[in-house]
Amino acid sequence: MTEPAAQQPEATEKAPERSGDAERITQITEGYTFDEPAIDLGVLVEADEPVPAARVRIPLAMMNRHGLVAGATGTGKTKTLQVLAEQLSEAGVPVFAADIKGDLSGISAPGQPSDKLTARAAKIGQDWQPTGFPVEFYALGTDGTGTPLRATVSSFGPVLLSKVLDLNEVQESSLGLVFSYADRAGLALLDLSDLQAVLTFLTSDEGKDELGSIGGLSKATVGVILRSLTNLADQGGDEFFGEPEFDTEDLLRVGPDGLGVISLLELPNVQNRPALFSTFLMWLLADLFATLPEVGDADKPKLVFFFDEAHLLFKDASKAFLEAIGQTVRLIRSKGVGVFFVTQTPKDVPEDVLAQLGSRVQHQLRAHTPNDAKALKQTVATFPTSSYDLGEVLQTLGIGEAVVTVMDPDGAPTPVAWTRMLAPRSLMAPAPAQDVSAAVQGSPQFAKYGQAVDRESAREKLAARLTAGAQAAAPPAAPAPAPGPDAPPEPPRERHTKAEPGLLEQLSKNTMVRQIGRTAAREIFRSIFGNARRR
Repeated sequence: MTEPAAQQPEATEKAPERSGDAERITQITEGYTFDEPAIDLGVLVEADEPVPAARVRIPLAMMNRHGLVAGATGTGKTKTLQVLAEQLSEAGVPVFAADIKGDLSGISAPGQPSDKLTARAAKIGQDWQPTGFPVEFYALGTDGTGTPLRATVSSFGPVLLSKVLDLNEVQESSLGLVFSYADRAGLALLDLSDLQAVLTFLTSDEGKDELGSIGGLSKATVGVILRSLTNLADQGGDEFFGEPEFDTEDLLRVGPDGLGVISLLELPNVQNRPALFSTFLMWLLADLFATLPEVGDADKPKLVFFFDEAHLLFKDASKAFLEAIGQTVRLIRSKGVGVFFVTQTPKDVPEDVLAQLGSRVQHQLRAHTPNDAKALKQTVATFPTSSYDLGEVLQTLGIGEAVVTVMDPDGAPTPVAWTRMLAPRSLMAPAPAQDVSAAVQGSPQFAKYGQAVDRESAREKLAARLTAGAQAAAPPAAPAPAPGPDAPPEPPRERHTKAEPGLLEQLSKNTMVRQIGRTAAREIFRSIFGNARRR
């Protein structure tokens, strides 16, 4: 968070002596001076030298206006994310981020000082002190050491699941019909085997009449979906879909010391399941949107969500999926959630989403190919007019430097600033594996979500239905022989009188009433992705 100006008298005195464009220094210093609490990003660079008095910041209240952290590989995006997460935690704001390379786990441990780090911090006027922050470690299903995160197939919904299965728009529409059928039939879709059971039943002799009643669903399309589900299960997807389903409000935790908890999702094998990873992150956002109340313009966000490797989310996405993402990002701000997309270039993000990102932190871009040159030109076009030649500056930025513009408290863009970023105070390397494992095993979250649950759902219900049908189709058993004339008389049966059930008991046993109740509860949690919770 912002340090008091009184702690930096030397930087203030030296500022006028700096060479370079004095007018630009003044403009940027004033443009990033806010009365409200703010997150420090770094300091202005002018004539290749840092200007400690010209501090570049983001108003804390504007962190829920979303943002973009972009740049080529190795230019410092992860360290920028780390700096933001640290200060948000100090401000009492919970953070969620995906830890794809394993580097972010170091946020839980104090940083290690070095001569190079000390010299850099002194040059930009940073009061660097090694500090660790509260971290909760998660994993996607059982793939990793963190607390396993799961979601039911039903809550994932047909739009998100179609993205994971790489279905086309026709197949996505057909999958939506299957979800609708399962809802009406009271068949809970908890894991992949449940959905496979419903699809198999609909294409069987017993289910062909119900398949026909759905309309617009061919056996060939069902076959494609079934094969895609089998491939997903083979890739480990069956470890992720199921119960207990993760409650996204557990991401909104603040510790007893007032520090926001940083939730890190470990993704060691994201290259094997990129669609599942990126779509699960979107499920988290969609679920938060569906469950959180409106808060309007708050002094600080309830949660800031960092969406790393954002290009995976948008790659080969259907029109319906892209529209749903745009709507979620546009509306979730009013729920107090800020979203930062982390990727290589702004062109990785669709225009409808990019237009909603109020803060831009652009690290170095390279233009070694015609496509790179095109991406550079498009990136320059996303920034407000400035005195910089951004096409040149973006190619000459050093590691740990970025071009920045954010939204000021009035919602207007700040001046574009060439910025030398602050250094993280936590460990800039993976935390020791034994420390992470101990933290996971001792966490209440692991006690809550660590053990998988398999309750009755569509698979069991359909199996029982098919068994009952087979029994009904079997030839009737031969009747018992009538008693002979010498057989002893049957003793009289004792009669039991049963009390008439009360109104509530009668209603609870009424199938239609139960179905109405399930439908009402399901619709409460419907979101723009068509996902539904079953708690």
